[in-house]
Amino acid sequence: MADPRRRRRRYAYGPYAGGPDPLAPPFDIRSAMDQIGRDVMEGSSPRQALQELLRRGLDGNRGLDELSRQVWERRRNLQRDNRIDGTLQEVRELLQRAMDAEREALGNEDSDDARFREMQLDALPSDTGGAVRELGSYDWRSSEARQAYEDIRDLLGRELMDQRFEGMKQALEGATPEDVERINSMLEDLNSLLENHANGQDTTEQFQEFMREHGDFFPENPQNTDELIDTLAQRSAAAQRMLNSMSAEQRAELMELSQQAFGDPRLAQQMSRLDSMLQGLRPGEDWDGSGRFRGDNPMGMGEATRALEELGQLDALAEQLAQSYPGARLDDIDLDALTEMLGEQADVDARTLAQLERELQRQGLFERAADGTLLLSPKALRRLGQSILRDVAEQLSGRNGQRDTRRAGAAGDATGATRPWAFGDTESWSVPRTLLNAQLRKASGDTRDLDVTDVEIVETEQRTRAAVALLVDTSWSMVAEGRWVPMKRTALALHQLISTRFRGDALQLVTFGRHAQSVELGELVGLEGAYAQGTNLHHALLLAGQHLRKNSDATPVVLVVTDGEPTAHLEPDGEAYFDYPPSPYTLRATIGELDKLSGLRAKFTFFVLGDDPRLAVFMDGLAKRVGGRVVNPTVDGLGAEVVADYLKRRS
Repeated sequence: MADPRRRRRRYAYGPYAGGPDPLAPPFDIRSAMDQIGRDVMEGSSPRQALQELLRRGLDGNRGLDELSRQVWERRRNLQRDNRIDGTLQEVRELLQRAMDAEREALGNEDSDDARFREMQLDALPSDTGGAVRELGSYDWRSSEARQAYEDIRDLLGRELMDQRFEGMKQALEGATPEDVERINSMLEDLNSLLENHANGQDTTEQFQEFMREHGDFFPENPQNTDELIDTLAQRSAAAQRMLNSMSAEQRAELMELSQQAFGDPRLAQQMSRLDSMLQGLRPGEDWDGSGRFRGDNPMGMGEATRALEELGQLDALAEQLAQSYPGARLDDIDLDALTEMLGEQADVDARTLAQLERELQRQGLFERAADGTLLLSPKALRRLGQSILRDVAEQLSGRNGQRDTRRAGAAGDATGATRPWAFGDTESWSVPRTLLNAQLRKASGDTRDLDVTDVEIVETEQRTRAAVALLVDTSWSMVAEGRWVPMKRTALALHQLISTRFRGDALQLVTFGRHAQSVELGELVGLEGAYAQGTNLHHALLLAGQHLRKNSDATPVVLVVTDGEPTAHLEPDGEAYFDYPPSPYTLRATIGELDKLSGLRAKFTFFVLGDDPRLAVFMDGLAKRVGGRVVNPTVDGLGAEVVADYLKRRS
């Protein structure tokens, strides 16, 4: 006999259902970070930039604004196309049919009884509810009229039940007296259950018995009394909002008619008792709201109640999508309701946005400052810097006839190791490693002879380092002339290059408007433009000098980005003196500080934005005085010019 332990095992394969797919590629947030970084550099806070990204959407996925627009459009169409007096209209039509048929039958009779009955019909109340009530005891001569009147009672009963219990209108069509008794029995048991629950009793067994007896009235299949109450309260509140949406006359007429449902006033009484208990058990539901319906399509009581329920869901979705309440998260969005209202693609869009929000948080791209505000983390700044540096590299590689020639070994002595080439590297290629990489890539099916990803360079020990001071003008003209974001992108690109390729170099970022200050990269990226007069290059040069002296063993490099002449300088008491046109005192102080830095053998480059002839002449004079040079870049080319000048200066 075969050993059962050696039986062949059988395996079944199917879709992975254990949560997030462990083999799925990581969520790509580069595009998101580019957009957030752009908004932050334009003056938005990181939180505002994140919210704006979620509102706009990303890479073809709809954002919160578009989803909200579709929610409000559906809401508007629901109210514009429909009206909620359909049951009243249908009852009036049935009543008119009954009256016409009865009058015709009486007109064919020549008797005092027929004339008396005609007088009875003429004396009926003018309102539909009162007329239906008075006809409850009328002995109809016409079978057609009697059937029309019975249809009214049947319609009212079915509509009243359809308001509160899903799908009852069709299920109770042609209801028999036994059906009506069963409905009344269910309502009595339901009210008893809810009353005991409201009194704090344990209703577990009573609920189970109730569902065994009457579960077919509840296709939602609630699992306990609280779930049952939740389901009923939502429908009951929507039914109340439907009544609130009617005129006072319509509301009174409908309440009067409800007493005639199935010809049994007990149904309306039980419903009234049920509504009262539900309102006490769930006071948080919207019992006072209403909706303005102005269309041509008449809806019955059940359909109108569902419309009011849908309006409530749409309002809740609109609030969730707005994310305007404290502690709002995209995980708050009711995806089932969103799918029901807007379709499956809306569910996909919302899930993508929520995943994006979680990934940005999970990957540590934001951090809290001491005051609780949200900031871009160093990791986020590195990602943003990488993106901007790639753009700068593409600009430099596209230049014609401006390629720098560097001697091999200029950066130091070879260590024997190699590494992949990256933008900014000046070391010699490792030919054996480069060719080997190319052959391995071609073996995988790529037919190209050589690709930039194949290139490896010889690692060297860096013998020299540079102390770089990047001075950027933050006066109002930089904002007004559209130079604010390019200035920040320039600082990011240079910071990224130095921190990844020339880690021994010391970079100091200095901003100067009416005053100057040394700033960290995150501060500069998040800096908002403010209206302030003054271009205090003198103060900026003072701070640059402190940085260069602190790194006296390094080659001093000063890069100045500005669009105006110096119009302010720092007085001995620390106050800034401003004057326009530039005061001789300001010019004397600025030139004096330049001379001091020139004594440190600093290499100067002035990046002058704009086309002011007077400014060009002035900056040329400064450059000649300190042996520097002037570059007049375009706004879009500023980053490439600064990075190229830095590489040239340090080599």
